[in-house]
Amino acid sequence: MGEFKVHRVRFFDYMPSAIRTMAFNSQTERLAVARADGAVEIFNFNDNFFQEKVIPGQDGRAIEALCWVGHRLFSAGLNGEITEYDLENLRPQYTVDAYGGPIWTISSNSQGTQLAVGCEDGTVKIFAILEERIQFQRNLNRHKGRIISLCWHPSSAQIAAGMTDMITIYDAETGQATRRLLVDRAMGASKNKEVVVWSVGYLSDHTIISGDSAGKVQIWNGLTGTLVRTYLVTKWDVLVLSVSKDESSVIAGTSEGTVIQFQFISSTLDQHDKEWVRTRTFRNHSHDVSALAHTDTAVVSGGMDTQLVVRPLLDKVEKNTQESALRKIAFPHRSLVGCAKKAGLLLFQFPDRLELWKLGESEGHGEQHTHTHTLGEDHICCSALSACGGWLAYSTVSSVRLYRIHVMISVSSSLQVPKLPKELRSVHQLCFSSDSSKLFASSCQSSVIVVAVSQQECRYLHTLKHKTVSTMLYRLHLLCASDDGKWLATANTDCEIHIYNLHKMKLHCMVPVYNSCPTTIAIHPVTNNLISVHADQQIFEFSLVQKEYTQWSRRLQTQGLLSLWLERDTPITHITFNPKNPDHIILHDTYMFCIIDQSLPFPELNAVLWNQMTLKNLPVSQRIGQSHAFKICKIFQHLMCVSLLEDLSLVVVERPLLDIMSQLPAPVRQKKFAT
Repeated sequence: MGEFKVHRVRFFDYMPSAIRTMAFNSQTERLAVARADGAVEIFNFNDNFFQEKVIPGQDGRAIEALCWVGHRLFSAGLNGEITEYDLENLRPQYTVDAYGGPIWTISSNSQGTQLAVGCEDGTVKIFAILEERIQFQRNLNRHKGRIISLCWHPSSAQIAAGMTDMITIYDAETGQATRRLLVDRAMGASKNKEVVVWSVGYLSDHTIISGDSAGKVQIWNGLTGTLVRTYLVTKWDVLVLSVSKDESSVIAGTSEGTVIQFQFISSTLDQHDKEWVRTRTFRNHSHDVSALAHTDTAVVSGGMDTQLVVRPLLDKVEKNTQESALRKIAFPHRSLVGCAKKAGLLLFQFPDRLELWKLGESEGHGEQHTHTHTLGEDHICCSALSACGGWLAYSTVSSVRLYRIHVMISVSSSLQVPKLPKELRSVHQLCFSSDSSKLFASSCQSSVIVVAVSQQECRYLHTLKHKTVSTMLYRLHLLCASDDGKWLATANTDCEIHIYNLHKMKLHCMVPVYNSCPTTIAIHPVTNNLISVHADQQIFEFSLVQKEYTQWSRRLQTQGLLSLWLERDTPITHITFNPKNPDHIILHDTYMFCIIDQSLPFPELNAVLWNQMTLKNLPVSQRIGQSHAFKICKIFQHLMCVSLLEDLSLVVVERPLLDIMSQLPAPVRQKKFAT
């Protein structure tokens, strides 16, 4: 495997933000997740749950609800605004003030023609969904007290609204309240305490399902306004409900961290007289479950403990398969660490700031010095650090900043480059050339802006484009330049990889499209072969000179990757190479790093991926029998970056080995109302 000096870095204390709400689009199999810092993440459930897009947050933006309408995504929050997002440029496209105070909930009708929002002032406001915007239509009859939850009837004729101590059914056309369902308060000492209806569901047969702050899930007959059944599921709050597409199952999330499933089934063998029955309880969270999505095959949940949990329903999937495995997504599916290999500097990207660290001695002697860049109200999209450590660049949704870095023995300082080319506006990805003379920035429609950087000026050079421009929803999410300065590789979320010749400033070739999104790409410094790893864990090697897959890559695809590799549930986020041994490819995900030795045979499909520390303790005869190309090391946790410096010492950046849960407050029993 090789011996390295190791810098084990444990001071990148990145903490994901709590999950506030989510919305699942069954047409595109995309899940939108909103976090407490205002960021919105898009996961592709058709591609191994890959996090393909992140819309950065903003100070003061608090998202309470999300809603898909076809391919369009809307949010509403306590700032009183409705926002539609530009999913190509990853930013808010426009905002509309509802003029009703803080907005607690948003929902669209089944036809996708209208949005309804519930406001602090007690109004339900209807907006028409136009081709490029939304437009206010009317208010439904005003109610005293805030509207906390909403749900349209599938016919779009009625709306059920949850509020304090009550559920109101509105006629969506006239705006009149047709029925009011009074919600029972809790018993005992809590009898005088108001009950908040946090979530409602409205089914085709006019059944209404509600979850409230008294810990109850209640089933109502919406036609007669009568209560059918009450389930007391927790001592605290039922915060959220989600109904399956076929309306045969409902899940409820509580402030105790549990998710409870109810199914519409018959208790007799003849399948007559179906009723709602509590069937399962899932315990995958330590704190409030504030967001749920019920897909055809799984329960998706998130909340205060920051983790996105995908819990397959075993009656909907084949058992003992990859599809039946529980998944917990804790960290971003992209690298948040930049490494200046020649200078021994590390750049840590947080949502609202950047930290620049200088490494000490690998034996533990010396000091680390940090320089922090605190940003404005817009959170960061992407950042890059040049290999020489002299340049730092980052982008928000509104601007790009470039800094000249001066690192001395005990301090570091930075000087912002005041004038940037007008072409260099908000971008999605940034990357420096290996000699630090050029900055590459991905722009709209999969184009790349090339900028020359020097002590004297920052000058626009060229825009790299390819002929077959992707559709509006696909953008570049990966950039990689070769060490010799000749090649630039780009990848977009349409699974396309393009190679540009930087000497000629034009497209060189396009890698054959594989049907899974690349999670990381890198160009070998010796062979100039492109290594790409995809969301489904497949690995490819493509020769830039020959414009075809290499023989090694063809052999790998012919034999196939072993099942233990393919069943991993975290994507590879970084690739680097060992200049001392060109046969070594070093890559990592969140929980392991791997050295692939191209000079060794591939493992058998049913082989065991031994941890190298375990393999080292085996007898020599057994070790020889386990000798194959994939060398796995699992002594680390929460890996954020593994990279080789110019002196061939290995930098391993880990998130501090602290339990994420220990950094959270005690479970929140009540959501805080707007003041």
